[in-house]
Amino acid sequence: MNRLRDRVEAGAAVARLLEPLLEGDDALVLGLPRGGVIVARAVADTLHLDLDVLVVRKLGVPGHEEFGFGALGEDDVQVTDLATLAMAGLSDAAVDVVVSRERAELDRRVVLYRGDMPPARVAGRTVVIVDDGIATGGTVRAAIAVCRARGAGRIIVAAGVASSEVIESLAHEADAAIAVLIPQPMDAVGQWYEDFRQSTDDEVVAALAGAG
Repeated sequence: MNRLRDRVEAGAAVARLLEPLLEGDDALVLGLPRGGVIVARAVADTLHLDLDVLVVRKLGVPGHEEFGFGALGEDDVQVTDLATLAMAGLSDAAVDVVVSRERAELDRRVVLYRGDMPPARVAGRTVVIVDDGIATGGTVRAAIAVCRARGAGRIIVAAGVASSEVIESLAHEADAAIAVLIPQPMDAVGQWYEDFRQSTDDEVVAALAGAG
């Protein structure tokens, strides 16, 4: 299976998969920062759609942050993986510390990326939630919850790379879920990109402004 060159190529490939699903629908593309916004910019440009950011944050187990026990989204959304939380054996106080820290970072990013602009209108629209890669799906589930609460008409999840298990699971939680590459086994998302350097806040801001 060939690797994707970078996030821009991933976005163009995602757009090709989305086109028959959208059938001319004036959808809203929502990028998950940071890397997902770069992919989403390419999707929006290719399909001539509106673009906005949807800020989410993983809740990582202290000392083992790669393992998420949930995620936060805008509008005070929180989703929790009870199985992982129980396995980690975290106290309520430890959970509160992680949630407070990640909520503060989420709020910082909302201000940085969107300024004083309100979120783009979601109610009644088809929205496409875009990420560069989906490992466990925790942050995407938070994004789906935000979009549902905002009244989205249809929700499509799209990524450059994801496992078949995650795509199947998210397809039940959203209205559709697609990925350009669905490797088995997937291991790390980054190994399926030739260039997977970390995107910066400045790059996200530029992409949202149309300069990316």
